Amino acid sequence: MAEILGPRELSRDVGARLFRFRGDLKKEFLHYHPHGEEIITAFTDGINAYISETEKDTSKLTIEFKLLGIKPGKWNPEDVISRHQGLLGNLPEEVRFVRAVKVLGEKKVKELVVFEPGDPDLHLDPKLDKANLFDSVISPYTAFRATLRIKPEDLVADASRNANASDWLTQQTQSNHDNMVDQESLTIGSNNWIVSGSRTESGMPILANDPHRAIAVPSLRYMVHLNGPGWNVLGAGEPTIPGVSIGHNENGAWGLTVFSIDGEDLYVYELNPKNQNQYRYKGMWEEMKIIADTIVVKGQEPAYVTHRFTRHGPVTFIDQKNSVAYAVRCAWLEPGGAPYLASLRIDQAKSWEEFREGCSFSNIPGENMIWADKQGNIGWQAVGIAPVRANWSGLVPVPGDGTYEWGGYLPIKSLPNVFNPQKGFWATANENLVPDGYANRNAVGWTWADRFRVDRINEALDSGKNLTQEDMMRLQFDYLSLPARALVPLLASIKSKDVRVEEARLQLLKWNYVVGRNSVEATMYVAWEKKLSALLKLKLVPEGARNFIRAIPLRKVVAWLTSGGRVFGNKSADRDRFLLICLEESLSDLEKKLGSDRTKWQYGQPAMHHVLIKHLLSNAVNDTIRKKIDLGPLPRGGYGSTPGVTSNNNNQTTGASFRMVVDTQDWDKAMFTNTPGQSGDPDSRLYRNLFEGWANDQHFPVYFSRDRLEKSAKMTILKPH
Repeated sequence: MAEILGPRELSRDVGARLFRFRGDLKKEFLHYHPHGEEIITAFTDGINAYISETEKDTSKLTIEFKLLGIKPGKWNPEDVISRHQGLLGNLPEEVRFVRAVKVLGEKKVKELVVFEPGDPDLHLDPKLDKANLFDSVISPYTAFRATLRIKPEDLVADASRNANASDWLTQQTQSNHDNMVDQESLTIGSNNWIVSGSRTESGMPILANDPHRAIAVPSLRYMVHLNGPGWNVLGAGEPTIPGVSIGHNENGAWGLTVFSIDGEDLYVYELNPKNQNQYRYKGMWEEMKIIADTIVVKGQEPAYVTHRFTRHGPVTFIDQKNSVAYAVRCAWLEPGGAPYLASLRIDQAKSWEEFREGCSFSNIPGENMIWADKQGNIGWQAVGIAPVRANWSGLVPVPGDGTYEWGGYLPIKSLPNVFNPQKGFWATANENLVPDGYANRNAVGWTWADRFRVDRINEALDSGKNLTQEDMMRLQFDYLSLPARALVPLLASIKSKDVRVEEARLQLLKWNYVVGRNSVEATMYVAWEKKLSALLKLKLVPEGARNFIRAIPLRKVVAWLTSGGRVFGNKSADRDRFLLICLEESLSDLEKKLGSDRTKWQYGQPAMHHVLIKHLLSNAVNDTIRKKIDLGPLPRGGYGSTPGVTSNNNNQTTGASFRMVVDTQDWDKAMFTNTPGQSGDPDSRLYRNLFEGWANDQHFPVYFSRDRLEKSAKMTILKPH
């Protein structure tokens, strides 16, 4: 990126090079499939064939290349196995937790953060007394994972000439991103579920999946039907990876959500004061591995950098004054760490047993993989590369002197799983699914999403009726808020002397708890819920720790407020006053934003909850190009705690772009969503053709049989002879 954008991106490039995979490429490729090398090479050959066409005809380049004044380079197979933007681990959390413990103490941190199941050890080893555990100790890691920002001066054409407007747009984008990061582990996630034929109207299993990630243009998920000798698989993957990570073949269907696995640890080393390329390990000085590198930088001479590695991994910081070094051990730097690529094996599974075998190669990210097949089976298998820690929780940094070592990796099939559950269904939504007393507790994660989404999904699946595919489609767009169902009744026994607050209180008490886009009550409730969380954070988290404890889990907020005022010294009257104060302040905020006429406070509107999908170049270009590359705004319902996740930002920046619902009785009845379209070219009609239907919560059919495909086809790009 420094070659394109100049010196400001040098730190990103340094981090990307430092954390690149440097192992045996042949072993790496064959991990994903017995023909992995051939598949990945063919994939990059196809990309390069198109790039060769653009070299002859530059009009075939997409708008990004033209605006930035650059040309694409050729791909090689190594590019496909990059780990750089995967869902990797909890390294930044480790640094935040230890800093919070230093400020607040272990007990207070555990009161504010949900760790489950069990009680993790957050104690810092006394040998780390010289460690300065600030964010800078992992800065190369955070640099290569940071969101890319394009500025007007980066463009060679159609740049914005209004610097103030561009800066304001950038600030809005950054604010949305910061809000997302603060809530990421608490609300951002995915839903999937499987229902046995004993509970469906068709008598066959139904599978549903809606993975939640950034809402972007082009879409994160790319739909494809791969059909050839030995392959007949349909679904979605990511554009930079061959294969289908969520989909179905002739035999079964599968889907995924994130399962928390801790595959990263920060190690701290004592350095030899006489030679700071040596670190103490088991009482001896051990040499770091050193690799010299050259990075091209736009507008200046190349940068010559030095990468250092301990036996545990890349060195991210050297404190020369105190002779201390920091390095990161990453399970994802082992062979098989490219995100989702092991789905190539799953794509050809014919049975639950073959599906589980394919799952046993799925290292990154940690996932809840579900399966439903034509034989009537359903199952769940947690996957991911899970380091075994014998003597620490993995939640805080540890000395790298040999006293804290990983004891290998768990066999993936030994992670939690279930086959044909007795209750007839199974749902996951990033919540804790680790059984109490699990033998390898420190190998899997401690922080999970709140249970509100999965509890609502389970409630719907356990309704007692025979479920249909249409029921499952509606459930993917379910906007009933369980937090609202718990919190709003607290207003029943209290009254306000303020007329406008009293009117709002009574209005909320008549509400059905559905965060619908036309609902005024939803607007008032969501604003109130946010105010409750924000003021409780101010009350309970000391100022010096708020950068480390960035958000209070909503389940904590609900528990504290519904328990009679425990955080208010068990004085329910103080709790009640707090509820009304928050309602009053949230109403005042809404009046400033939406005006005094409450009939115009509908939840789904540009000033409140909407979706505006912004292109990466949006903040840098002029108004004409921005209108061409951005999509929206359109109104949205839901928020971060409903099964239909639409984020806690006013602008929906995360949630489900792609969704799939399949009844295994008939693959031709599969129903999908995706947004905004399959093309990354704004001049194509396929750039935005799926956006409006998606925003209006509408699925579309995706056929599997050749005759249905040929009858419904609108376009043929290449017709093989």
